[in-house]
Amino acid sequence: MLKTLAIANYRSLLNLTIPLGQLNVITGANGSGKSNLYRALRLLAETAGGGVINALAKEGGLNSTFWAGPEKLSRGMQSGAVPVQGTAGRQKRLRLKLGFASDTLGYSISLGLPKPSISAFSLDPEIKRESIWAGDSFRPASALVEREAAVVKVRDARQWQVVAQHMSSFDSLFGQIADPKNAPEILDLRETIRNWRFYDHFRTDADAPARQPQLGTRTPIMHHDGRDLAAAIQTIREIGDHQALDDAVSDAFPGASLRVIAQDDGRFSLEFTQYGLLRPLSGAELSDGTLRYLLWIAALLTPRPPPLMVLNEPETSLHPDLLPALARLIIRASESTQVWVVSHAGRLINALNTSPECHAIELEKELGQTKVKGMGMLDEPSWHWPDKK
Repeated sequence: MLKTLAIANYRSLLNLTIPLGQLNVITGANGSGKSNLYRALRLLAETAGGGVINALAKEGGLNSTFWAGPEKLSRGMQSGAVPVQGTAGRQKRLRLKLGFASDTLGYSISLGLPKPSISAFSLDPEIKRESIWAGDSFRPASALVEREAAVVKVRDARQWQVVAQHMSSFDSLFGQIADPKNAPEILDLRETIRNWRFYDHFRTDADAPARQPQLGTRTPIMHHDGRDLAAAIQTIREIGDHQALDDAVSDAFPGASLRVIAQDDGRFSLEFTQYGLLRPLSGAELSDGTLRYLLWIAALLTPRPPPLMVLNEPETSLHPDLLPALARLIIRASESTQVWVVSHAGRLINALNTSPECHAIELEKELGQTKVKGMGMLDEPSWHWPDKK
């Protein structure tokens, strides 16, 4: 389980370190930084898949993601005694930093711009440093893997051993180092991060794949766009908790039931029976809200729970009366996996807060900088960046 998330110099997240629990609910006013926090976590996930540089390019390049305010917000700026302004020259190099600490291991990555050159890729981000350490807070003595520029070294007992000297500046060590004997921590973290699961705005339009019959194969993990919904539902029925599936449907739609029809050509389709109707509805006939709720059932009742599941605004298109049932479904899922919920729906937030495991994080913005509301120095978890630049 992740215990701490840290981000520095990413959009409105100048220097944010937050503690995490089993069920985390991220809230805040529009523009407070919820989306930036979500995107920063997605960037961290891209490191294990080798796509962090391409992900930054999709955001407009590294320069466009850097914190746009002054390098340091002085007390005078915060109190309003002096205007918000930059200094004559930067004291530190621009580095975007992302990191987390779990129960056993921590990881951080620092990205910056390359040295001036004649290359056409002179604005391509470079990975300047990556670190893996034991425990929930970095200390030099706890470091297990260190990557600076092109050199990667791992700690062997009390000695450091160089395992790579020519790493590409655009490749994470997760994509280049696979040594279960000398560097098992790299493989462990890589597989953990790769198994993080993100669900963000399922398609429910008239042409959405979830509405159409699809070739059915066993699907313990539903695709992020819900294209294999019927197969995921049938998989839950056969190898998952089929009773929880029926309970989730009736909790949201009293008297309703859900079936999967396997056609002769191997295609699966949905059949939704609702109290008061004389015939079942097909996937193509379902309302956007009903279809979206069935997608959430399939995602949250997965027979293969991930180490982390992130739900971005799951209330979208749902009637407010469905939100308490959705909250109960999310709370149940958090019993077997760590869950993040990014939301601004008060009814969903209030229902999630009834769980003793709920860890509420309310964001606010001060002089353009995202902060956790009500968090003082004593509440902030211990965090030290390996990269001091």
